[in-house]
Amino acid sequence: MTPQEKELYFNVALCSGLVLFGFDGEELKILIYRKKDDPYRGALTIPSKYVAPDTSNECVVQTMLKENIGIDDKNIYVEQLKAFVKVFRNPLGRVVNVAYYALVKLTPEIEKEAEKRNGLWVKYNEIPDLAFDHNEIISYAKERVKRRVKRRPIGFHLLPKEFTIAQLQSLYEKALDRELDKRNFRKKIFNSNLIIETGNTTDPKEYRKVAKLYRFDEEKFEKLSLKGYDFLF
Repeated sequence: MTPQEKELYFNVALCSGLVLFGFDGEELKILIYRKKDDPYRGALTIPSKYVAPDTSNECVVQTMLKENIGIDDKNIYVEQLKAFVKVFRNPLGRVVNVAYYALVKLTPEIEKEAEKRNGLWVKYNEIPDLAFDHNEIISYAKERVKRRVKRRPIGFHLLPKEFTIAQLQSLYEKALDRELDKRNFRKKIFNSNLIIETGNTTDPKEYRKVAKLYRFDEEKFEKLSLKGYDFLF
């Protein structure tokens, strides 16, 4: 390769964008930020970070999780989406964005950590106009999540250790963007043998209606994570 060819073909920047989904028990949300620098200073974006030549994209994603929500946990569910490669997607020059999405249980502590860092959790279907092609990245991530919740128990990474059937159904409805028949949903979930009754109930001081609490069967959860299933709601 000649010096001219090297200058021509290696003059490309690499970054990673992160679509971070959080579920608070009622709403499925996505984390966005307001840019503090150019280009598009003041515009809203998903968390993004440039990738140094000696750093992996996966390491950058883990760094973003720590920087944006204060979590340094390799067990958080993270999956690569695809590369977004439009030539003029960034006015500074050619930037290839290898995008990922991650799933977190949205606790008050995580919400506060994000807010400290000027983050904003917005509802799944109320995403504003974002800079670059970040709306396109979010749309792609949503479609991936819709497919995954039908075939893999990834949505369970968004729930607390103990949860109600209503919370589980709410999560599925938000991810699939449609209402589900309550009776049919309960039948499919119980037939999957994925959940176990804990013997505990919700706190009557916090909930108007007392409901049974469930947890996931870890052994079956691991098997179905690999094998997959079909939830045709």
